[in-house]
Amino acid sequence: MLDHVFITVGDIERSIAFYEQALAPLGIAHVVDYEGKDGPEGHPDLKGFGRGGRVFFWLRAGQADARATHVGFVADGQAEVDAFYAAAIAAGAGDNGPPGARLYYDPRYYAAGVVDPDGYTLEAVYKSWQHPAR
Repeated sequence: MLDHVFITVGDIERSIAFYEQALAPLGIAHVVDYEGKDGPEGHPDLKGFGRGGRVFFWLRAGQADARATHVGFVADGQAEVDAFYAAAIAAGAGDNGPPGARLYYDPRYYAAGVVDPDGYTLEAVYKSWQHPAR
């Protein structure tokens, strides 16, 4: 399991607006900013997103390299996957696979994929074997 991910984005304000909208259906919100000297050593300017008291997804301004990162976010059900996809597309994401079962991974793997404004591929994933029956 991962604790946190940093991605570098070309336009920090555009990316904050995109991720605020796209991640809201997953209960992930923009919760903290480190500006200038307020940030951790070596990471002075970070924009943090999280859920449940944990900040785990961070944006920083710079030269984006979408080839370097793919991020999969946990969803609590198929409805959250569907809502993530709709919100991300409405926020300007490109389609990278509409909501549905990913049988080539596992019959209990339900996901949707999008491409953010910097070209990073994002996925919301519901794995029914990891959750109690609903």
